[in-house]
Amino acid sequence: MLLAHLSWLLACFSLAQARIGYFWHISDLHLDTLYSTQGDIYRSCWQLARSVSGVTSNAISEPPGPFGHYNCDSPWSLIESAIKTMKAKQGDNVEFVLWTGDALSHSAQPLSEQKQHEILRNITEMLGRSFSSQFIFPVLGHEDGNGSYRRLGELWRHWLPSEALVTFDLGGYYSIEQTKSRLRIVALNTNFMRMDPDPDPRASLSLRWPAEYFAEPKASVSSNTAQDEVLAEQQWLWLEEVLTKSRDKQETVYIVGHMPPGVDERHLGPQHNQIIFTERNNRRYLEMVRKFAPVIQGQFFGHLHSDTFRLIYDAKGNPISWLMIAPSIVPRKAGIGSSNNPALRLYKFDTGSGQVLDYTQFWLDLPLANRAHEPLWQPEYNLTHYYALPEISAGALHNFAERFTGTDPSWFTRYHRANAVRFQSGTACQGLCMLNHYCAITRLDYDEFRLCLEKEQLPLQSHAPPALTAAGSRTWLLAGLVVFYGLCRRCNNCHNQRI
Repeated sequence: MLLAHLSWLLACFSLAQARIGYFWHISDLHLDTLYSTQGDIYRSCWQLARSVSGVTSNAISEPPGPFGHYNCDSPWSLIESAIKTMKAKQGDNVEFVLWTGDALSHSAQPLSEQKQHEILRNITEMLGRSFSSQFIFPVLGHEDGNGSYRRLGELWRHWLPSEALVTFDLGGYYSIEQTKSRLRIVALNTNFMRMDPDPDPRASLSLRWPAEYFAEPKASVSSNTAQDEVLAEQQWLWLEEVLTKSRDKQETVYIVGHMPPGVDERHLGPQHNQIIFTERNNRRYLEMVRKFAPVIQGQFFGHLHSDTFRLIYDAKGNPISWLMIAPSIVPRKAGIGSSNNPALRLYKFDTGSGQVLDYTQFWLDLPLANRAHEPLWQPEYNLTHYYALPEISAGALHNFAERFTGTDPSWFTRYHRANAVRFQSGTACQGLCMLNHYCAITRLDYDEFRLCLEKEQLPLQSHAPPALTAAGSRTWLLAGLVVFYGLCRRCNNCHNQRI
C-alpha cells in the first residue's frame, strides 16, 4: 500500500515538473511562381498560349482559385495564408517549427539554380519574419533543388548552430541539442535513401513549357553519383554515432526527414510503386530504429501529402516505435491523381522528455476559401480525441490500427476521412484499398508488406460488397489476389515508376 502511494506521488511530481510546449510541423509547400488564376487547370494552372481555336480546357471546368486548385501546386497566397495562420493560432508560444521539405514546385527542376534559390529564400524570409524568436528546423526534400549544401546552409545559418552546419555543408543533414532539455533533433537527408530519381519532367508532362523554365541548361540528375554514395554512407555512420551518444547521455531524440520508410498507402498495389527507399536503405533504417527505440521519442516525415502514421515492431512482433506523416500544404498529389485539402499540424509535447502528448490538425476547405476569397483555416481534429487514444505511443497506435481489421468499419472511415484532409474523391476505400492502408501502416518492411496483402483476409471480408455472401467474399478475395499478384510478378519494372 505504501509503495502504491509512493508511486502515485512520484507520478504527480513528474507531472507537475513537466513543462508543456508546442511545435508546428509543415511539409510539402510546393510553391509555383507561375500559378495564375487565369491559368489552365490541366496544365499546372499556368497561363499558357491559347490553342488555335482560342478555347482553353477551362472553358468546360472551373478556373483556378485565388488560393489554389486540386490539380496544381501552391500559389504564393496559399503559402502566405498558412504561415499567417501559424503565427495567429500559436505564434510566440512555440518552441520550434519542423519544416520537412519540398518547398519548390513539382515542375521546378528545369529552373536555374539561382531561381530555385530565390524561391527558397522568399519562403525562408517569410518564415523568419513570422517566427523571429523561434528556431525553424528545415530538412531537404527531393524537390528542393540541386544547389550546393553549403549555399543552402548559408540561407538557413540563422537557424542552425555552427556544429550543425558542419554536417549540413557536407551532406544536408544535422543534429541539434536543445539547451533547455535533453531532447535532440536529428534531421536526415532522405534524398540519399530514395528508391528512384526524378525523371526528366519535360518527358513526363505533355504541355508547353514556359521559356522561363529553360533559363539555364540543367545537368541530368538521373542517378546518384559515386560521391553521393559516399555521402550516403557517411550519413548512416553519423546517425548511428549520434544515436549512440544520445543513449549514453540519456537524451531523447526526434528523427525528422522528408521521405518516410515503408510504402505509400495511397498507391494501390506494388505495380504502382509505393516503394520510397531502396530496399537496402529501408531495411537499414528499420534496423536502426529497432536498435535505438528506447531513445527515439518520435519520428516526423512528410512527402506523401497524406495524413497517416506508421508503426515499427521488434523481432517478437511488439510495437516499439511510431512515426507520424504530416499532410501537405499543397493540395496537389503528383502522379496518382489523389488530392487533399491544405493542412498544418500543431504538436503538444513535454519539453523535458520530448514525449508527444497530442496534436491538433488544421485544414483549409479549399473550395470554400476560393469562393469566399478568404482563407478560413480551422481545426480539423485532435488526435487523441478523434481516435480515442489514451496516449500517443506505439502500443496505443497499434491497437487503433488493429480496429481496421475488425467488424466495425467506422474507425477506418474516420481515419480515411482525415487521410486526404477531407478531400472528397467520390470513391469509397474498401477491399484492397482499405487493406493497402492497413498493411502500409503496420508493415514497413517490403517483404512483410507483400505478405500482409496476401494473408490479411479479414478486412476484405468485413468490407465486401453487401450482395456477396461470406463464401462468395472469400472466393472474390482469393481470385482478386491471384490476378493482382500475377500482374505484379510479370512487371519487372513496376518499382521504377516515380512516386
